[in-house]
Amino acid sequence: MQPPTTLNVAVIGAGAAGLVAARELRREGHTVVVFERGNQIGGTWVYTPEVESDPIGLHPNRNIVHSSMYQSLRTNLPREVMGFRDYPFVVKEGDEERDPRRFPGHREVLKYLNDYATEFGIYEVVRFESEVVSVGLVEGGKWKVKSKSKRGEVVEEISDAVVLCNGHHTEPRVAQISGIDTWKGKQIHSHNYRTPEPFRDQVVILIGSATSAVDISREIAGVAKEVHIASRSVADETIEKHPGYDNLWLHSMVKEFTHDQIIRSVHEDGSVVFQDGSVVRADIILHCTGYKYHFPFLETNGIVIVDDNRVEPLYKHVFPPVFAPSLSFVGIPWKVATFFMFELQSKWIAGVLSNRIALPSQEDMMEDVRAFYSLLEASDTPKRYTHNIADHQFGYDDWVATECGCPISEEWRKEMYFAAIENMLTKPETYRDEWVEYDHLVSQAHEDFKKYALNGHIILDQKKVDMLMDK
Repeated sequence: MQPPTTLNVAVIGAGAAGLVAARELRREGHTVVVFERGNQIGGTWVYTPEVESDPIGLHPNRNIVHSSMYQSLRTNLPREVMGFRDYPFVVKEGDEERDPRRFPGHREVLKYLNDYATEFGIYEVVRFESEVVSVGLVEGGKWKVKSKSKRGEVVEEISDAVVLCNGHHTEPRVAQISGIDTWKGKQIHSHNYRTPEPFRDQVVILIGSATSAVDISREIAGVAKEVHIASRSVADETIEKHPGYDNLWLHSMVKEFTHDQIIRSVHEDGSVVFQDGSVVRADIILHCTGYKYHFPFLETNGIVIVDDNRVEPLYKHVFPPVFAPSLSFVGIPWKVATFFMFELQSKWIAGVLSNRIALPSQEDMMEDVRAFYSLLEASDTPKRYTHNIADHQFGYDDWVATECGCPISEEWRKEMYFAAIENMLTKPETYRDEWVEYDHLVSQAHEDFKKYALNGHIILDQKKVDMLMDK
C-alpha cells in the first residue's frame, strides 16, 4: 500500500451525488472544487415551473432545463431509506415549514440536501453558475477542466482527478414508433411535465410504466378526457379500465415487444394503434420513457462511450479501467436507493484516490467488465439495462461497502425498500400514507441512527443527537 495521497479533485455537479462526493473527498484530505451550472445546490431536486422550448426534448439547440421535478412529486421511498447513512433524513421537529411525512415532497428533500451541505461546509467549495464545457486528459495523467461562467467567462484548470456527478435525468429518451415523425398531435416527455393543467379535456396516450408514469397518469386522469397507458402489467391482447377511474385505460403489450413497440403505429389523423389492436384518437402523447446518459463535455478519444445507454467500459459502474482512478462516475446505476449508493461509491472513490483502498490492475478490471457484459448477454439482458441493478442493488452496495471497510446494508433498510416497492405496485394511490404495519422497521432504523451517532460513525450536532434519542 502506497502512502496517503492528497489530490486536487474536480467534482462535476452539486446534486446529491456531487455533495456527498465532495464530503467524502474532503474527509480523505483532498482539495475539492464542485462545478455547478445552476445557482443553487440540489440538482434534479430543484423544482422549477420552467420547461424546455422543445417539450419532447430532442432539439439540440433547445434551452436546457436540468430538473425533471413535477410540482406534486413525493418520494417513493421512506425518508429513512432515502437519506445518507452519515446524515440521517430525520424529521425536523419544531419547524413548521418542514414536511414531516414519511414519504415527503421534493421541497423537503431539497431542504435536507441544503442541511447536509451546510453541516459539512460544502457550500464553500461549490462554484455556482459555472458550466463545465470540456474535460480532457493532459500530460502527466491530469485533467484539464474548462468551465464557462454565466457571464461567458471561460476558465481552464488542471485537476489530478475528476468525479462526474452530473446526473442522468436531463436528456430524454423517447419511444420510436412508426409514423410518429409526421403525427400532427402534441408530444411531450415527462422531463417537461410540471402540472396536469395542460392536459385538461385532452385524450392522452402515456407511454411507460415506471414510478413517474404511475404518478403522472393518475394526476392527469383528474383533468383529462381520457388517459391511455401502454403497460406490461396487463395481460396480453387485452385492454382494461383502471379500477377506480372512469377515464383511465391500461393497454397490453406483446411479451416479446419492447417499450418502444407497445404502440404499433400512429397516423396523421391523430389515431394511435396499439399492439392489442385497439385504436385511440389522441391529442397528446406523453413519453414517460426514461433518460439517456449524457456527457457532452467528456473527451476521452472514444475510450469511454455511451452505447445504447450503456456507459462503457466501467468497472463496477464507477471506474473506466484505462483512466482509473483519476476519472470516476457517481450515480450511474438506476432502480436503487440512490443517496445511500452515492455515499458508498463516494467513499470508495475518495479512499482509492488517497491510496487507502487499492483497485485491481487495469487488465483485471477490464476482464471483470468483459465478464459482466458477457453475463448480461447470456441472460438476454438488453444493453440499455446494463446499469439497472434493481435485482441485486444491495449485493452491489455491500460489495462497495466492504471495499471501503464500512458496515454493509442494514436489514431494516432492505426490508423498508422492498416493502415500499411492493406497496407502490399493489396500492399506488395510498402506499405513501399507509405505513403503520412497518413501524417496527422505522424503530429499528432510529435505533441504528442513535448507535451511529454515539459511536461516531456519523456526525450529527448535539440537537440532532438529542432528537434521535427522544424517538
